[in-house]
Amino acid sequence: MNVLLLGSGGREHAMAWKIRKSRLLNNLYIAPGNAGTASLGTNVAIDVTDFSAMKRFSLDHDIDMIVVGPEVPLVEGVYDYFHEDEDICHIAVIGPSRKGAQLEGSKDFAKRFMTFYDIPTARFKTVTLDSVEEGNAFLDSLPSPYVLKADGLAAGKGVLILDDLNEAKQSLWEMLNGKFGAASQSVVIEEFLSGIECSVFVLTDGKSYKILPVAKDYKRIGEGDTGLNTGGMGAVSPVSFADDIFMEKVRNRIVEPTIEGLRKERIDYKGFIFLGLIDVRGEPKVIEYNVRMGDPETEVVIPLIQSDLLELFTAVASETLDEKTLETDDRYAVTVMMVSGGYPERYENGKTIEGLNDIHDSIVFHAGTKNIGDEVVTSGGRVLSVTSYGKTMEEALETSYKNIAKINFEHSYFRKDIGFDLHTK
Repeated sequence: MNVLLLGSGGREHAMAWKIRKSRLLNNLYIAPGNAGTASLGTNVAIDVTDFSAMKRFSLDHDIDMIVVGPEVPLVEGVYDYFHEDEDICHIAVIGPSRKGAQLEGSKDFAKRFMTFYDIPTARFKTVTLDSVEEGNAFLDSLPSPYVLKADGLAAGKGVLILDDLNEAKQSLWEMLNGKFGAASQSVVIEEFLSGIECSVFVLTDGKSYKILPVAKDYKRIGEGDTGLNTGGMGAVSPVSFADDIFMEKVRNRIVEPTIEGLRKERIDYKGFIFLGLIDVRGEPKVIEYNVRMGDPETEVVIPLIQSDLLELFTAVASETLDEKTLETDDRYAVTVMMVSGGYPERYENGKTIEGLNDIHDSIVFHAGTKNIGDEVVTSGGRVLSVTSYGKTMEEALETSYKNIAKINFEHSYFRKDIGFDLHTK
């Protein structure tokens, strides 16, 4: 098979690393890719939303399958673009239709979907400028803290959690007046849920599904989960509190109603469903849906999958996933993200990365890198993800930190406490 993988981050490098191992693969292309993916296939200078360029490339290179990494092309309808064009409809697209992608593209759509199909989630109210007073009244009915979410995609920045009621009302007004652009023309106000979070990933062909290894990521820049939110500073899999009892509740109350709801709505959905869950006193509730794999969770989930990923994707495309067995590694996997100094605020690119050839017993996934001549340089806030296996989480972390010490670029930073709230010994 010839495969085109869309994206340029650590998630896509991890997917490329796994797809490269498939017995079904002929050629792998990554658009646009990074310095890491360049060693596994051919990077292609195509933007992830340039569907016409994808079509031309796919026809010229006999592409059999497109695997979509990030959410934006899914929300903008890459599945529909290929599905509805007779010249390229034979090319399988791993990712949901535009309507299915609304589970991530619209917080209001997702909350209404969960409410209709009785999927446990926080109480909510969606407001616009015309109904801002109703929103203020709903805020008055809630205890502190207050959760405000931009309805649309806001590059991971559209969620505010505020302790003060007046500040929440002021922020609601600012959001509705363009704080996050068109993404916050509608705002979802939510009841705050207290508990510990985890990420559950489901691969589905629209009828059957496989639950992948459960992960937990760490979003805050500072140790002890302090400071600004980032795209993710590290991740751990499996997660100690997501035991068999918890996961049976997840399966029965969340996964199966979600798959059944998509089927009843006649939504084409062939790809990943990300369930951002919170454990509230042993009861799982959905914080959010994403319609693709998370990052950096992918960098620990994919290495724990022993099955041929391309075989699974082929079964998704042909709606025969129920005939496949998902085989997984029983070890722990952890990843620690190395980021640019100043991230998630201002930072500099173009810093030379040294020591990548000195790594042993870890896998280095590139997130924000590019090749300049013979050098690998930084090209983003999150730069590298260092993943290791271990019989325990602590053993895996020790290996990652040992190898991070060998890697150097100017002003690099990483958290030294990934997994601090989980204990496996």
